[in-house]
Order: sequence, then structure tokens, then C-alpha cells
Amino acid sequence: MVKLSQRGNYIVAGSGECAPCDIAQHIWEPPLMSVKDSKDIYHFFVSKVIPSLKQCFKDNDYKLEDDSDETRFAFLIAISGTVFEIADDFSVALNRSGFYGVGSGSSYALGALHAGATPALAMKIAAENDAYTSAPFIWKSQKK
Repeated sequence: MVKLSQRGNYIVAGSGECAPCDIAQHIWEPPLMSVKDSKDIYHFFVSKVIPSLKQCFKDNDYKLEDDSDETRFAFLIAISGTVFEIADDFSVALNRSGFYGVGSGSSYALGALHAGATPALAMKIAAENDAYTSAPFIWKSQKK
């Protein structure tokens, strides 16, 4: 299953359960960003992008309520060169380092990046240390 896709001007990467990944990557129609929105992209993301994603989940019968402490899904969503990390409670995080990762091998890859590895080497290290991480790796980039 490919867990990285282009949705209009958005790049969406997902991990965890397949259903929310499928909804976000193949059904969701993300909102367009206006010139006004681009002046405060975090506000745009929290006030427009997240509600539209939540609504898409509801429209496609994905139950958001869960008593489990296990992580159900996580996303990295990029728009205009800014990456947002989305947890399964729809909280939004930005990382000052600019390094992001979701999924079972992400801690290995992030550690390698912080130690100076290239992204390709970081993914190789993650695959060597996590049974659920494997090539081929897919790359997408986006300019600010």
C-alpha cells in the first residue's frame, strides 16, 4: 500500500490503520488556500484543513471515537512547503527541526537524520531496525 499521495496542492503521508489513510489520501478534497490564508498558514490549517478532514471521515463512516490508548493513525500533510504532523486526535504539530516522521520506523529515521544522515540513509537505517519499514521508498517535494 502506498502511504504517500498528492491531493491537489497537498502532499499527504499516512501511517496506522488503512481506512483513515485511504480516506485522507483518496477521498478527501482538501480546501483551497486563499492569499489571505497564506499569510497565517497555521491558522488556515487548524481552522479549515482539519475540520474538512474530520468531516470527510464522518461522511465516510469512519468512527473517530475510540477508548483505546493505541495510536490509530498519524499523518504528515504538507501545503506550500510547510509540513504539519497530525495525530489521531487531530492535534496539529510543527517541529522546529524540520524533521518529521510517522509510522513504526520513524523514530529510527528521525534519530538518523538528527545524527546527520541523508534522508535516503535514514530510511535504510529505519528499514534495518524495524520489521514494518521497507523499500521501495517514495519521495515527494514541495516548494514554499
